[in-house]
Amino acid sequence: MKILAVSGGIDSVVMLDYLAHNCDDELLVAHFDHGIRQNSHQDAEFVERLAKQYQLPFACEQAKLGAGCSEANARKARYDFLYSLAEEHSAIICVAHHSDDIIESIVINLLRGTGWRGLAPMQNAAIERPLRSWKKSKIYRYATDNHLSFRQDPTNTEDGYLRNRVREKLRYYPDESKKALLDLYEKQCKIKAEIDQILSKIQHQARYDKSLASEQEILRYILSQNNIHLTRPQLAQCQRAIKSFAPGKLHSLDKDHFIKVNKYTFELV
Repeated sequence: MKILAVSGGIDSVVMLDYLAHNCDDELLVAHFDHGIRQNSHQDAEFVERLAKQYQLPFACEQAKLGAGCSEANARKARYDFLYSLAEEHSAIICVAHHSDDIIESIVINLLRGTGWRGLAPMQNAAIERPLRSWKKSKIYRYATDNHLSFRQDPTNTEDGYLRNRVREKLRYYPDESKKALLDLYEKQCKIKAEIDQILSKIQHQARYDKSLASEQEILRYILSQNNIHLTRPQLAQCQRAIKSFAPGKLHSLDKDHFIKVNKYTFELV
C-alpha cells in the first residue's frame, strides 16, 4: 500500500491523479489539517471529495496548531501523522516533492551553513517521491491537460517563510545553474548511499567504542538509527561529553534520550 500525502495543492493533486492512473498498488489518501489557518478545514473537505472521486480510502487528522506555529513544528506534526498511518498499514508514504523543491532545499541548507549531507536532502527509505524528476512547469502542464482542480494555500506567498523567499529568488535563477545543482544532488545521493552502507555495519551494537565518537559522521549515523537527530553544534557537544565525562555520567541528548559514558564505550539510554 502507498499512503498519498495530499494537501490539496497542485503538486499533491497531480501526484494523486498520476498514481491513480499509473500505479497498481493500493492507495490511501491522507490529509493533515494543521489548523494554522481558520479555513484549513476547507482543504480537508476538498481532499476528502477527491478521494471519493477516485474511489480511494481517506484518512485525516485535525490539529489546532494555531497561526503562531513554526514551519518546523507544522512539518513534524504532519509527518508524525503520516508515519503513524504507515506503521498501521505497513505502507510507504508518497509525497509530492519535485525537482524545484529539491533545489530550494539545497539552497536553504547552504544558507544555513550545511554540511555535505545538506546537498543530498530528501533521502528517506520510508518515503517515495514519485514526482522527484518533474519540474514545476511539468506539473502545471499536467494539471492543465487533465483539467485538475486544486487549492491555493495563501501561506505559500507569505514572506515570513524562508522557503517562500528562496522560491521567489529562484524564479530568476538560470536553468543551467539549476541543472548543475541537480547534477550535484544526484552525485551526493550516491556518495551518501555508499557511506550509509559502510556505517550500517555498526548499527546493531548495544555499546559503541569511544573512538567512534571522534568522527562526527559516524556519531550522527548512530544517533539517527535511533531516531535522534542533532544539529552540528549539538553533535560537537556530544562528542566532547563522550571524550571527557567520567564513567557512569550521563549526557542529555533530548528530553527522552541520554548517552551513558563508560570507561571504553558509550551507550544510548
